Amino acid sequence: MATILVVDDSPSQIAHFTKILEANGHECIVAEDGASGVALAKSAQPDLILMDVVMPELNGFQATRKLTQDPSTKQIPVVLATTKDQETDRVWGQRQGAKAFLVKPVDEAELLKTLAKFL
Repeated sequence: MATILVVDDSPSQIAHFTKILEANGHECIVAEDGASGVALAKSAQPDLILMDVVMPELNGFQATRKLTQDPSTKQIPVVLATTKDQETDRVWGQRQGAKAFLVKPVDEAELLKTLAKFL
């Protein structure tokens, strides 16, 4: 299926997303912060990036902006998955280049349906 980069600073969220994605035939690679996620996206060229927003140092909005403005990664769709659920967060995420916005806790069916749009 697809290679998906999960960028999240929460081990429990990483485990949750990885379990769902691998059970549905996807390969997961993991980064535990935004800076590592940007670097790994450049080297691994995943099919999609599932990005948390609230992370130390380089947050998900900043990482998404870096990825979508870089010629080597701008073609990789970024889906934000976060506890931030305000309309302003959604709009800001889209302005940074995110293709979709999911609110945690993310329902498995909603996650798979959203990812299917971009894979």
